Amino acid sequence: MLKLPDWIYPHFFGGKKFNELSAYELQDLKNRISKFKSQDPLISVVIPAWNEENNLFRTLSSIASNQTQYPVELVVINNNSTDTTQKILDELGVINYFEPVQGIASTRQTGLEKARGKYHLCADSDTFYPPKWIDIMVEPMIKSKEITGVYGRYAFVPPEGTARFGLWIYERMAGVMIQIRKRKREYMNTLGFTMGFVTEIGRETGGFRVHKMRIQENAKDSADYTEESEDGTMALNLKKKGRLKLILNPKAVVYTSSRRLMMGGGVMASFINRFKVHGGGLKEYVTGKA
Repeated sequence: MLKLPDWIYPHFFGGKKFNELSAYELQDLKNRISKFKSQDPLISVVIPAWNEENNLFRTLSSIASNQTQYPVELVVINNNSTDTTQKILDELGVINYFEPVQGIASTRQTGLEKARGKYHLCADSDTFYPPKWIDIMVEPMIKSKEITGVYGRYAFVPPEGTARFGLWIYERMAGVMIQIRKRKREYMNTLGFTMGFVTEIGRETGGFRVHKMRIQENAKDSADYTEESEDGTMALNLKKKGRLKLILNPKAVVYTSSRRLMMGGGVMASFINRFKVHGGGLKEYVTGKA
């Protein structure tokens, strides 16, 4: 875990932008994506996108390289992007829909309403997904009707030219908190870039609807900032009908951008902030009482 896995490197495309891809790279990406457009999908992989022209095609490449035994549809919901996100989706032939209401909850809700698969996997447009991610994530729900949702583990892609050691420490601390919260506050463990659920149960229990919309960046000093999350809300809804399962298989670990950690002042600053936030909540996580 101190270095990136070998499977991730082809999806970096050597740091190229989308318009710098060779004809071969572009056609290969289109061909792989075309295999994830089932007319009768068992699984829907749904990605919200807001101004992700430099990241989205890399995420799509990783998902389209998944080795799955199931029929899958890969869907992107474009949330008012003002860059070339829509152009990229059209050129790659990705199933996509437009969501005009700004915010991640409305975007994920649109994805839920458009999804045709029995099982729904949530992904993000700045994250890389390992080759067996789809099948590993849905397997518990296929095997047991008691499991209405799943959530996975994650690691960070370091900024170019930096090592993963500091990020690795941060991830270990996050892993400890996940285990502590698992008994009484499990909904706080679910993150929208690596979670899944039974589609119909997600719809009938309330979906991703929240009281206050979380805008994509959700900057803490902005007027729109809210601590209510659409992924945590979905987790609480799913628990009304069954239970959640944490996927510990190392082959399901996704690698997400570290840009939000960097925006928060870097790994050490994020580490300290996380300790302050969660250190005071340990009693609640263990006992369930605030």
